[in-house]
Amino acid sequence: MKLKKVMAITCAAAMAAASLAGCSGGGNETTAAATSAETTAAAAGEEAAAEETEAAESEAPAESSLEGTLKVAAFDGGYGTEMWTEVTQKFMENNPGVTIELTAEKNLEEVISPLMKAGEYPDIVYLATGRELALPETLLKDNAIADITDVLSMTVPGEDVTVGEKIVPGFTDTLVTNPYNDGKTYLAPMFYSPCGLWYDAGLFESKGWELPETWDDMWALGDTAKADGISLFTYPVAGYFDAFMFGLLTEIGGADFYNQAMTYADGIWETDEARQAFDLIAKLADYTEPTTVGNANSDNFKKNQQLVLDDKAIFMPNGNWIIGEMADAPRAEGFKWGFMPLPAMEEGGDRYAFTFFEQMWIPEAAENKDLAKAFLAYMYSDEAAAIFAKSGAIQPIEGASEFITNEDSKLIYSIYDNGAKASMGGFATTEAVEGVSMKDTLFFTIDSIMTGDKTVDEWQAAVEEVSDQLRAAMK
Repeated sequence: MKLKKVMAITCAAAMAAASLAGCSGGGNETTAAATSAETTAAAAGEEAAAEETEAAESEAPAESSLEGTLKVAAFDGGYGTEMWTEVTQKFMENNPGVTIELTAEKNLEEVISPLMKAGEYPDIVYLATGRELALPETLLKDNAIADITDVLSMTVPGEDVTVGEKIVPGFTDTLVTNPYNDGKTYLAPMFYSPCGLWYDAGLFESKGWELPETWDDMWALGDTAKADGISLFTYPVAGYFDAFMFGLLTEIGGADFYNQAMTYADGIWETDEARQAFDLIAKLADYTEPTTVGNANSDNFKKNQQLVLDDKAIFMPNGNWIIGEMADAPRAEGFKWGFMPLPAMEEGGDRYAFTFFEQMWIPEAAENKDLAKAFLAYMYSDEAAAIFAKSGAIQPIEGASEFITNEDSKLIYSIYDNGAKASMGGFATTEAVEGVSMKDTLFFTIDSIMTGDKTVDEWQAAVEEVSDQLRAAMK
């Protein structure tokens, strides 16, 4: 287009020169001047027209060559489904040849698992690891999730950066995204949330309490609160101890110790560091609100979350979805969400907030993998990120903070700006071992620790035994 503009100006100049030359032999100077003025105006008009055409062409979206039907399956969690409806609609607008069939359900595993067994696979799935039915973990053990490493080198649609350049460093270097530890990516990092301890900041203001900086401070606060009939701690379900335990292990033993635990190093759960973590969680039993365990299930977990909103318990482990999940719940007068990392093990020690992130993946048996990868690349665009952010779902991409308008959300994502350190990643993937589950043994046993039905010795021994069994099956 710039070539056309240059040619228009050059031709106009040549015409003007020719007109002046023709009149220099004693012709009418007024006529020559008028002719020159008309020629100059014509040249200006052609230049303006050229610029308008160039602007119109530059603003017009590039025609998409993508086409086909894409089956998208999305978990309907704390962020809701409106964002998925909007982002899939926008993708179809950008790619007129694409039709998206969206399935968004709260019980997504129960909906798509029977279909997958019958050979009907979605093309792309938003469903995180760590859930009770463990669908992505099961598929990983069967090598049934596609390698998406090449997506990292794809250009983000409408932008001039690759997906790998757009994602915040570290998010594609974990055992969650690279579960086989082979340098390849199978699960794409999606919405992330620092997972720490949530509380009512208004309660601390009204009571004149200081936030605990160490675990000794924590126990002291628990004793003070108990005198006012308030429990120090609660938790939605025992599975929420994953981020808690991961952050605690990193805090106690450092990153190398944590990585050894995640890769089932021999004897790692029998170490003094591991015992310190087990004992600390067991001590929380003395400070946990009495009704917690009875409601720590998929039907009643919100009752435990409500304890914090009612000022009946001070702290609970959770992620950023709690804000939307409890948006319509009643709350104590003056309630304000507060959020902090785990207390330090000692004064001046490091404080950690584990970063939980959800994942999106493509089944190995998906019919439209290339189209699914194009859609996945779009998930990291500013356009998609802005849509997700309206529902409180924040992508782990550079510049994500500019999309956050909710003050509660800003509180969460500023935690690492205020001295907290991040730990990321989970257990390495293994072959399936019948009757063996690290998640059940390490996390869901906590209910029995809280009730006193199991001892810390029994818990520790069971975790080490499971670790031994999974080490032998590690991929």
